[in-house]
Amino acid sequence: MASGDAVPESWRAALEDVQASPESRALEQFLKAEEAAGKLIYPPRGSRLTALALCPPNRVKVVILGQDPYHGPGQAHGLSFSVQDGVRVPPSLANIYKELTSDLGLPRPLSGNLGNWARQGVLLLNAALSVEDGRPGSHKGKGWEQITDAVVAAVAARPEPCVFLLWGKHACKKAMNVAGLHSSHHLVLIAPHPSPLSAHTGFLGCQHFSQANAFLDANGRGAVDWRV
Repeated sequence: MASGDAVPESWRAALEDVQASPESRALEQFLKAEEAAGKLIYPPRGSRLTALALCPPNRVKVVILGQDPYHGPGQAHGLSFSVQDGVRVPPSLANIYKELTSDLGLPRPLSGNLGNWARQGVLLLNAALSVEDGRPGSHKGKGWEQITDAVVAAVAARPEPCVFLLWGKHACKKAMNVAGLHSSHHLVLIAPHPSPLSAHTGFLGCQHFSQANAFLDANGRGAVDWRV
């Protein structure tokens, strides 16, 4: 795999072609060169495919797309919007928690680790799965997008109804272009990004969590326990 991480067995069929692509090989060379130059890359090798490891294709109920990992030390661990235990909750995740409390009446979580969501079938996927320390967006366009596009397309092609929570223009464009979600058996919910710059323009109050659970229950897939 281009990241140096092994693709989980459950995802290998979906990613077989893209793994053999020139883009994947170029990504591997890029990452090796960056590390050889002494650059600090997040998350570390071994955790870049955590979203896939915790959420096999047949268990995906909800897809939440981010852009790239957090670029500060000790934050990123392979799940979009999530940080490791003991790390201060970032602003976008704080707004996600505000909406969670408003929508479902759940207490505000103390931890920013969303592993419990992932283990229930919430695919927390970034478009790029690595980033240089202190340089947001630095690994955009280096080859990750072809891999994560293949993941999104594989989920969209499955017969089981899923919910796509598309927060922000970037997530919406990626999912719509890749997966053909304009007309499908999945539920697509769109809102502004939860960033402090845009959360008050429609993310807060969107009620995506309750809508997602209602859809999953109605389709026999079982609601997500959104407690962290």
